[in-house]
Amino acid sequence: MPDRTIHPNTRVLLDAWRRMNAHPDAADGDAPRVHDHPELVERLFVIQHMKDGAWMFRNAGETLTGLLGRQLTNHNFLHLWTGPDRHMMNAFLEAIRLDSAPGVVRGRGETLTGQRVELEVTLMPLARHMDAQDPYRLLGLYQTLGGEPMLKGRPVWRHRVSMLVPPDTRKPEPRLKLVASNA
Repeated sequence: MPDRTIHPNTRVLLDAWRRMNAHPDAADGDAPRVHDHPELVERLFVIQHMKDGAWMFRNAGETLTGLLGRQLTNHNFLHLWTGPDRHMMNAFLEAIRLDSAPGVVRGRGETLTGQRVELEVTLMPLARHMDAQDPYRLLGLYQTLGGEPMLKGRPVWRHRVSMLVPPDTRKPEPRLKLVASNA
């Protein structure tokens, strides 16, 4: 997905993930800080892959909990989606897990009374220790794309997928640099 079509919060998170993975040991003075993006932090969540194939919420920000109208810890992320969307989301999460790269979901959330909001869910792998027992976890951002006031405080209950942008695992191509000297 071209970076210009994603929400600014998504861009901040993806840029930070890329920086951390390009230089994992580097101290980055330009990295985003929590106090610079308080609205982003409240929309973050972590899900963990379980042996039975479930993706359980381990934690979720207050804004996300409020939007969904329930505590999410120990609930299966896949249960936010229904029917074919649940199957697509499961395959999408597996692609992120296998490719170790972020992916973005565009979709819509709907209340039980029919109010809708467009949304963008970004999922990215968290660093793992070399220990094989270390659980596989993804960091997620649940970002509405405007329209939250249209929900009138009602929780989002149903989710539908509009578009999946799988991990981009292309290797950067070598670039030629031409240097000219008039000396």
